[in-house]
Amino acid sequence: MRLATLNNGSADGQLIVVSRDLGCAVAASSIAPTLIDAMARWDDVRRPLAELNDALDAGRVTDAFAFDPKRCMAPLPRSPQWLDASAFLNHGHLMEEAFNTPPIPHFDTIPVMYQGASDDFLGPFDEVPLPSEADGIDFEGEFGVVCGPVAMGATPEAALGCVRLVVQINDWSLRALGPHEMKTGFGFLQAKPSTAFAAVAVTPDELGDGWRDGRVQMHLHVEWNGQRFGEPHGGEMNFHFGQLIAHAARSRRLTAGSIVGSGTVSNKSRAAGSACIAERRVIEKIDLGEIKTGFMKFGDRVRMQARYDDGRDGPFGVVEQRVVSAA
Repeated sequence: MRLATLNNGSADGQLIVVSRDLGCAVAASSIAPTLIDAMARWDDVRRPLAELNDALDAGRVTDAFAFDPKRCMAPLPRSPQWLDASAFLNHGHLMEEAFNTPPIPHFDTIPVMYQGASDDFLGPFDEVPLPSEADGIDFEGEFGVVCGPVAMGATPEAALGCVRLVVQINDWSLRALGPHEMKTGFGFLQAKPSTAFAAVAVTPDELGDGWRDGRVQMHLHVEWNGQRFGEPHGGEMNFHFGQLIAHAARSRRLTAGSIVGSGTVSNKSRAAGSACIAERRVIEKIDLGEIKTGFMKFGDRVRMQARYDDGRDGPFGVVEQRVVSAA
């Protein structure tokens, strides 16, 4: 099942279901007006939404319309909670070196996670207004999941069963602000502006072999200003999504619609490239002895798209955004 949110001028948009080829869509208003409403009533609406999706794919829907991802908001324009991990250990270890911070205790065995802003997510083609180029503007390609209710103390196995939807993410970062905020011990705030999402959220079964062992088994292709930046594979996550969700729920329950991110997709192989600029910069420092790549400037564009191992486009659609001055 493939779900998206059409921008109708309201805060939560209008829920639509999308065809398998991403060519057409139909409003799901008779079943659920918004995705956050559908998440709260998932057991009641999942089957009707799936049946509507099947009818759309079979050409049996009379009120279908052309699907335009540029008219879409984030699948959940706002959610009860946005929790982002650093589940790719290669990226985490490189960032320790980039920020000159001591190793995080138990980093290989206990997930690290921060709580970001969840009230103002960006759509896949939204411009990204930011205060200053001097803040070190960076993109971060990730995968994530939208959860149903998760009980406090849920096991990783039970938590994995709470995954309702899988999403593709661009988690924007302001790198010049990060080191100070990390040293305070209180975590990110100003260093993490609004996060962006590809238009289409999908149920795990929709991914086929692209969802295995609680991980998105796809390459995330990233381009910066039209140039190849990297295509790291999601299968190298050290912690699977069940483990990440269980970590978040250790001492509290999670509300339906909470989103958990993987952190920047990162591979040990240098040939895979990177999904964020900070990682490339520290690799340059290690391999070349000097940093050659700067951060983004106003007017720069980034494009991200997940693809299966056989080269087929993934079902999430594309994130393609331009950074602009907020002034």
